[in-house]
Amino acid sequence: MWVLFAFLSAIFAALTSILAKVGIEGVNSNLATAIRTVVVVVMAWGMVFLTHAQSGLSSIGTKSWVFLILSGLATGASWLCYYRALQIGQASKVVPIDKLSVIITLVLAFVFLHEDFTMKSLIGCILIGAGTLFMAI
Repeated sequence: MWVLFAFLSAIFAALTSILAKVGIEGVNSNLATAIRTVVVVVMAWGMVFLTHAQSGLSSIGTKSWVFLILSGLATGASWLCYYRALQIGQASKVVPIDKLSVIITLVLAFVFLHEDFTMKSLIGCILIGAGTLFMAI
């Protein structure tokens, strides 16, 4: 089931880039990010209440709170940078560079989470990096 959600994520991320590029025209990138964020917050909390997950709020531990807050800060920084790059650059060049996050994630998962880094992972990183460089030039 995770594969289906991963593919749906990719489809929605692609739509996000195209819709944002059209919508950001003539709008301050920070303001556009704030508008997008409000929509995401409303959707996320809507899903929490729709699935009755709000009862789990009190059982979240300190470590989880700290890392979820740090993740939120990283997401905010990513979105601010992404929208600014999208505003001043071409979507066809900004998006591939943004997807270098795949390589960075694999390396960080290997270093900090001790996940396997196989020959397949290495070849995939090289291909993603080469493809990104090829598309961005």
